[in-house]
Amino acid sequence: MAAEAKEIWSAPITPRTASVMGTPVVASPPVSCPPSQLHSPSLTRSPLLHSENGDAPRPKTKTPKTPRTPRTPLRLSNLTPRFITPLGSPVRKALRFTKLDPQDAWLPITESRNGNKYYAAFHTLSSGIGTQALVLPVALTVLGWTWGIISLTLAFIWQLYTLWLLVNLHESVEQGVRYCRYLQLCGATFGEKVGKLLALFPILYLSAGTCTTLIIIGGSTARTFYEVVCGDSCTAKPMTTVEWYLVFTCAAVVLSQLPNLNSIAGISLIGALTAVGYCTSIWITSVAQGALDGVNYDPIKAGSSVETAFSVLNALGIVAYAFRGHNLILEIQSTMPSSEKHPSHVPMWKGVKVSYAVIAACLFPMTIGGYWAYGQLIPSNGGMLTALYQFHSHDVSKFVLGMTSFFVVVNALCSFQIYGMPAFDDMESQYTTRMKKPCPWWLRALIRVFFGFMCFFIGVAVPFLSQLAGLIGGVALPVTFAYPCFMWLKTKKPKKYSAMWGLNWFLGTLGVCLSVVLVISSLYVIIDTGVNVSFFNPQ
Repeated sequence: MAAEAKEIWSAPITPRTASVMGTPVVASPPVSCPPSQLHSPSLTRSPLLHSENGDAPRPKTKTPKTPRTPRTPLRLSNLTPRFITPLGSPVRKALRFTKLDPQDAWLPITESRNGNKYYAAFHTLSSGIGTQALVLPVALTVLGWTWGIISLTLAFIWQLYTLWLLVNLHESVEQGVRYCRYLQLCGATFGEKVGKLLALFPILYLSAGTCTTLIIIGGSTARTFYEVVCGDSCTAKPMTTVEWYLVFTCAAVVLSQLPNLNSIAGISLIGALTAVGYCTSIWITSVAQGALDGVNYDPIKAGSSVETAFSVLNALGIVAYAFRGHNLILEIQSTMPSSEKHPSHVPMWKGVKVSYAVIAACLFPMTIGGYWAYGQLIPSNGGMLTALYQFHSHDVSKFVLGMTSFFVVVNALCSFQIYGMPAFDDMESQYTTRMKKPCPWWLRALIRVFFGFMCFFIGVAVPFLSQLAGLIGGVALPVTFAYPCFMWLKTKKPKKYSAMWGLNWFLGTLGVCLSVVLVISSLYVIIDTGVNVSFFNPQ
């Protein structure tokens, strides 16, 4: 029996028609994969998949003893009704040939794949809105009402389009892989060396630079919160700014010990709620207090036309800086399961649409209401939060001021977790690649402590980093606005001279040109107007 079973599995070309007992036997047609395996969760959730070379143990089957009519082999196309085939076939083809990297089960971004559209909305909202929204009215002081609102609207639509591109590029039907990290997709599209050259610095800048900025803003705002709550009744000696940075960093490091991206979904929800809370509180309070006396809405013009042009470009960089977060979209989507009937891009796009509807409901009122209330008087350093304390500290109740400060601190703590996750993932991947095993818990804890205090050191050494919003926006602009367009052209290969082909070429080229011009103009403005440079002396 074992010998006959072996012959059936080897599938000889000429079927044997007689056995020892003289009973005719017809060889069963070979089946490459049991149909039940196609719907198994292990194909998408387990990092270890058996290849199609027959590595997996084969089930024991009995040789039929009576002649049977040969059946038509069960094909994949027969599993799906014809009207679903155009949707089902590409995804099924991708999943059939997908073989996930075993290391994905050891890294914090892809360690857990039980995310859903709600988790996606929480993470996207927490990373898409934050303290960068507070400086948007500063851009309108240079651009004015008309061009400021037009620029903000176009930037919002543009980045929403590139988000759609990234969500649909996450799963490659042709290659049969899931690109779980932005840098991984860049490497697969442009080549490993070119991809790292183009995207490594902006992505690291967005992760480590954003975390450093959050320490600066969170520590400073924590000090303000203490002063508002304590008031004149405090007799204790107040802590210095560096000490507040240290307090904030310690709290952020403790929260960062959560193992993976899915485990911080609750933290992202808190971060999203607090971001919506302080944005709404600031613009409603500012509008309720009315426009300041002597407010002026005329755009600020520099001495020469060249200086004016550079100021306009720097303001566009501030707008671009408000729409960061694209470097986390693929990472967020990679936490979701993906199957033949339920590909991950469907719930991911639902979460993105909901989160960006909320983001629009925060950014546009913040920008328009803030500029209407303060006009040219809005402080360039700190934006709306500084303006609220500077102009209304005696008009607004301490409860509102304290609640707003508290929301900013909590949001900064929560945003630190999601922006630090790519850095944690990259450092742990260095260990898993060399040692071929997951990081022990003590090493994972040390990595996150090291990253947190490295950002703390940079924040103390370069405390004016938060004033470089225009420069940061110019550096990060290709990641948000340009690279996804070129990735779509390279991967999907739309028909030449079609609408999709022309749109992506235009937006991608425009994004790269804008990035170069914005970086140059931001450097010029920094050199010309000056920045309060105070190394190792945070105020």
